[in-house]
Amino acid sequence: MRDAPERLVARARILGDRIDTAGLERTDTLSINPLAFRAGGGFAVVFRYGVVVTVGLTPIEEDAIAAGLRARVRGPVTRPEEETATIEIAPDHDDQVTPGGRIAIRQLTPERLVVIADILAKSTALAQNEIEVAAVFDVIDPLARRLAETGRASGGRRAILKHIGRMLLVQHRVSGRVAVEEKPEVLWDQPGLERLYARIEDEYELRERTATLHRKLAVIGETATALTDLIHTNRSLRLEIVVVLLIALELVINVLPLLNILRG
Repeated sequence: MRDAPERLVARARILGDRIDTAGLERTDTLSINPLAFRAGGGFAVVFRYGVVVTVGLTPIEEDAIAAGLRARVRGPVTRPEEETATIEIAPDHDDQVTPGGRIAIRQLTPERLVVIADILAKSTALAQNEIEVAAVFDVIDPLARRLAETGRASGGRRAILKHIGRMLLVQHRVSGRVAVEEKPEVLWDQPGLERLYARIEDEYELRERTATLHRKLAVIGETATALTDLIHTNRSLRLEIVVVLLIALELVINVLPLLNILRG
């Protein structure tokens, strides 16, 4: 009779834009990039782009890891996204993702740990990016409707500049947060794990979600450019009106004395 497979819960949580991992190396470190180490009865993997992944820890242990990293987090998020997965470990398993979504592996080696954590971390970062981009689209939609209906952007110049700033900020944060297309360094040393990586990557649809996100970022960039051009056009129009008024005023000033002479 075969023993029941061991099951561990893996949880990825985004803490902020960046995590400073300098000086965090420990005697039980399993990997340097990303930083992976033993914690409690399981493991923790810390990614510089703001995500920490825990495997086999209790909720209290997970919160303790997050609290210990808080001072190293830059740009903390107010509502952190999470991604969870079940890892099923048994000697007769082939490295794969089961129809139920569980990640089945023969044994939890440090290399497999990093591969699984890498996918979960990227998926979590993508989820956070998707939320931020969706929030920007909630702003873009009424602006576009107002522009289509009235030919003018609502809110005035200052409000438009704030919208542009928000769009550019999200575009910068999302584009620079994590390179999803890059594979973990461990695959260079363990090419046999390529198949496991590809299967989990496909399960979480990282490539498709990244492509969709890039298209949305392109729309955000184009919208910011269009609004900027609109501001410049309005400013140029106002300057032209001022110039015309000044010319008209100068003509009036010059013509009035002539009229007075003619009347005299």
